[in-house]
Amino acid sequence: MKLEKITHHKKSYWGIAIPYDSSLVSKAKQLKGRWNPELKLWLFKSGIETEKQLRREFDFSVKTDVPFKRSRRIPEAYLALLERRRYSPNTIQTYTSLFEKFLNHYPQQQPETLNDKHVADFQTYLVNDKRVSVSSQNQYINAIKFYFEKVLGRDKGYYHIHRPIKEFKLPKVLTEKEVILIMNSVHNLKHKAMLLLAYSAGLRAGELINLRISDIDSEQMRVFVRGGKGKKDRVTLLSKKALEVLRPYFKKYRPMEYLFEGQNGGPYSGTSLRKVFQRALLNSGVRKKVTLHSLRHSFATHLMDKGTNLRYIQVLLGHNSSQTTEIYTHISNKGLDEIISPLDSLNLGNLEND
Repeated sequence: MKLEKITHHKKSYWGIAIPYDSSLVSKAKQLKGRWNPELKLWLFKSGIETEKQLRREFDFSVKTDVPFKRSRRIPEAYLALLERRRYSPNTIQTYTSLFEKFLNHYPQQQPETLNDKHVADFQTYLVNDKRVSVSSQNQYINAIKFYFEKVLGRDKGYYHIHRPIKEFKLPKVLTEKEVILIMNSVHNLKHKAMLLLAYSAGLRAGELINLRISDIDSEQMRVFVRGGKGKKDRVTLLSKKALEVLRPYFKKYRPMEYLFEGQNGGPYSGTSLRKVFQRALLNSGVRKKVTLHSLRHSFATHLMDKGTNLRYIQVLLGHNSSQTTEIYTHISNKGLDEIISPLDSLNLGNLEND
């Protein structure tokens, strides 16, 4: 990482490019830093005391892949509205990065002069030349729509964006036996507690590492998720078996604020959490190509296998629409074991003959 003096809007700041790591971001917030999506830097008030504090808290010998490129084409109104609407730093960074690529595709055009024809041509470029995925293409579209409709105030439908047909891909899930193998391969108490809670409560990685001690209610056996995806709060299940591991974990590690904290305090790193899962997957002998998020998919699928009402699963996962939850009906084995293939009812004789 690099500490540099920044002048922005005629004011001086200390600027740091911090790689996205929840513990580092938390530390930046504690030091009253402010993310600037235009500069792609965290800004801190200038001054000698601030510099000393920053040098104490951050290791500037660490190299980072975070670019120092300044965005010169993003309209100030675009950034300001994203911030006023309290979009997360991740979303702001994604929107500004994608929208900037759209603007740079038309270097001679002012942003406000771009229209539906430019968007259509840019989509053709993304699909044919860049070969971006459907999800990436949709992200580009959303970033552009935000400018046209929210910043410029154009009516919806002012321009015609041909959204790609969304690919239908089933989420990758683990069987119950595979979950057991993965959990039993973890011997570090903290790591086991994290993975057990992630699976048993159907948590996203960000939700797990941002849990505070007060979010665990062992009396009502509930986990309170604060500010989940879409900044929604929800309540999910606290497993008895997960609690059996959480209690000795808590006594051993004594977290201060967050349920799972990094070595220097603050929430545990999301990157480190994913590495914990991948290491457990490798040690378990399970050879499926799955990710930490597959534990959440497995949670929902296993609930459905056991006959849990779809509406309850929707609430536990925090989905706005039941259609999002219905994808698990395509994976669940419920009812399939009662269906017999028509081939099995045919009298074909000896099938092993050459």
